[in-house]
Amino acid sequence: MNRKTFIHTTAAAAAGVALLPNSLWSKPLHANRSADPPATLTYPFSLAALPYAHSALEPAIDTQTMELHHHEHHGAYVTKLNAALAAAAPLQAKPLGHLLTDLTEKDAPALRNHGGGHYNHSLFWQLLSPDALKSATNRPEGKLSEAIARDFGSFEDFKEGFTAAAKSRFGSGWAWLIQHEGGKLAITSTPNQDNPLMKNLVPRAEIGQPLLALDVWEHAYYLHYQNRRPDYIEAFFSLINWPEVAKRMA
Repeated sequence: MNRKTFIHTTAAAAAGVALLPNSLWSKPLHANRSADPPATLTYPFSLAALPYAHSALEPAIDTQTMELHHHEHHGAYVTKLNAALAAAAPLQAKPLGHLLTDLTEKDAPALRNHGGGHYNHSLFWQLLSPDALKSATNRPEGKLSEAIARDFGSFEDFKEGFTAAAKSRFGSGWAWLIQHEGGKLAITSTPNQDNPLMKNLVPRAEIGQPLLALDVWEHAYYLHYQNRRPDYIEAFFSLINWPEVAKRMA
């Protein structure tokens, strides 16, 4: 075993995740994808390849973090979600987004945790773009920019609010920009792998269409940023795929 393989394997083991066989990989997510492809994924689920190289987001997110985060952590959610659904045959026909929307406290925690994990990560990868790093001022445009100014006052105010939500999420979880049913945008956060689609499981204020998501679990940033979560959040803004966010806005 060479040094790179040793580091890769031991890091995954320390995180409590299983190394996944290549058979779990599927076709890459493409640039011309629909506004909400994770909701169309159906059982049995598979781990799609990233739409860019693991190294493409450097220096904002390092290669090793991307490899571990995508293949090991996300892959483990896929494996465990399939295992949970193998014992819940009536739910197997539901697309992932519908499954999460319909979940209740009576359903197995594995469906909530691993279903949310698969959806959230599938979305997260699409919201990052190497092309964003080439922009001196990576900002939304058009109707999305207008909606942000309407509901938050300015882009700077939105960024401040989103950063505060990501920084203040205690422990593991996600920060979100969501769109409520009436069209209003809002910032929120959820613990663990919960998300704003889970209308029966999260507070009413957190329910909406996910437009932008930031993973603030330590596995998303700790190798490079250690305990400097604010630095990771700032780097995230240099990576946001704003055209993808805009496609998701109704």
